[in-house]
Amino acid sequence: MKNALTLAAAAAFLASASAFAQAPDEMQRAKEFMQKSKAMMKPELREKADALPPEIQQFLFKVAVKHTRRSDTLTMRQVMQELLADYQAVAGAIATDNGELAADAARRLAHHRLPRGGMLPYLALDKINAKDLGVLPAMEEAVEGGAMKLAAAAEKGDMAAAARHFGDVTAGCVACHAHFRGQPGVSARLK
Repeated sequence: MKNALTLAAAAAFLASASAFAQAPDEMQRAKEFMQKSKAMMKPELREKADALPPEIQQFLFKVAVKHTRRSDTLTMRQVMQELLADYQAVAGAIATDNGELAADAARRLAHHRLPRGGMLPYLALDKINAKDLGVLPAMEEAVEGGAMKLAAAAEKGDMAAAARHFGDVTAGCVACHAHFRGQPGVSARLK
């Protein structure tokens, strides 16, 4: 039943894929990435992933289709380091009126690499549910959508608009980190 639900979610997404045009071979690679990611999961994580509603499973598949760069070795933390490098490049480019660099770095940010096993293995188990993952589409739009708007503005030389979109990207990053990560380095051994 659960595999049928996952397949039904993928089929429903594929039926609506015209809004998200990708080559059929890329759709197949995304499907293989999702299957490989699930195969890596320990039973408790796989159970949580299989229990996600179809709309969340469709969103996760959409992410796998959109992000054609996928790593077999990098962790989420390493992918976040890449994102930070691109984020800092955007900030420097905006500050120095370098629209080409801002656009390139913003596109890299929007089309970042996926970590080994996808996103779910790096989240706390209690966050793998419809309510917590239901915020991802809005966060994706703020970060990745904002980065693409930033790139378009920077290419036109409108650095004021690029800077405004950079603020949206930053707000999306902060919201996602606050929701899923919390403050890094906090110790439970302090009073």
